Amino acid sequence: MTGNKQNVDKTVLVAMSGGVDSAVSALLLKNEGFNLIGVTMKTWGFDDIPEKDSGCCSLETIYSARNVANQLGFNHYTIDFTDKFNEIVISNFIEEYIKGHTPNPCVLCNKSIKWGALLEKADSLGADKIATGHYAKLSKDENSGRWYISTAEDKSKDQSYALWQLSQSSLNRTIFPLGEFTKPKIREIARELGLKPADTPDSQEICFVPNDDYRHLINIRLPELGKKIAGGDIIYRDKKVGKHNGYINYTIGQRRGLNIALGKPVYVSKIDAVNNVIYVDDESGLYSSEFMCSEINLQKFESLSLPMNAKVKIRYKDSGSPAVIEQINESVIKVIFDEPKKSITPGQSAVFYDVDDVIGGGIISKISN
Repeated sequence: MTGNKQNVDKTVLVAMSGGVDSAVSALLLKNEGFNLIGVTMKTWGFDDIPEKDSGCCSLETIYSARNVANQLGFNHYTIDFTDKFNEIVISNFIEEYIKGHTPNPCVLCNKSIKWGALLEKADSLGADKIATGHYAKLSKDENSGRWYISTAEDKSKDQSYALWQLSQSSLNRTIFPLGEFTKPKIREIARELGLKPADTPDSQEICFVPNDDYRHLINIRLPELGKKIAGGDIIYRDKKVGKHNGYINYTIGQRRGLNIALGKPVYVSKIDAVNNVIYVDDESGLYSSEFMCSEINLQKFESLSLPMNAKVKIRYKDSGSPAVIEQINESVIKVIFDEPKKSITPGQSAVFYDVDDVIGGGIISKISN
């Protein structure tokens, strides 16, 4: 690979996690002729969550990112976003569970920290663009001038779902070097060039949640909450069938840990945080066809003037299902699936696709049974 002379005057701030994806992203950009600045974001305090001493944002990953920058010959900085991360991402995460919702903190982190705070830092360091190791493609409609994300070449690693909140101004300054590559190819490139993170395993956890248990985090931050909400009713079809140990300990679709005996499997179908009630139902009661999304952000189109067909994903690992989406107002979109969908969960993101292109998304807010 050879450098592109057109890029020699352009500076890119590369978000470096210490893993193989961001390491190869930096390598690819360097080979394209960009001037690089490496940044690793410290987003939670080691003292705040002492159990969380490995994985994303650990000291080990910071050193790994710095070593890659040294190996490739560009400056690297570790920047402390702990206060902003606490104020925006962790606070929202806890608030959503208190509402009885199940949030996706990576979506908010991408919008507010990895793009919001990082673009501010790019400006202060004189960088033209930022780049990340996300598996996604970036496209532009030359007629409308709108930027939008498309699914990555490697569908098994595609991260477009978590990027729906990115604004036009953010996308305009973004590069996704890995969009055309598969994960095995990225590891192969890293090994061939001797990058140390070549075989680093992928992180599967939420970076700030100790032991991958969100309940533990809430207990750390709000130690008195558990006592206040323990002992609420569990309702099955208008009949009280047991007591729960705090509604925040349950998620839609949950079967295990209910501690009730009805002679058949039942699942959490609704969480009423206001009245401290958990509703359970048979599996058939988990299916819905229609819901509303709030806090919407559109990428491919400025607005939806008419209802349109789309593929809609309601969780990260969802393959997507055909639906009709209709914009109700500036902040709300209604989704009607062609076939009922299981365990639609308030607080999760719904992302709308036009084949492989992200139309936009929203936060699931109200479900119609």
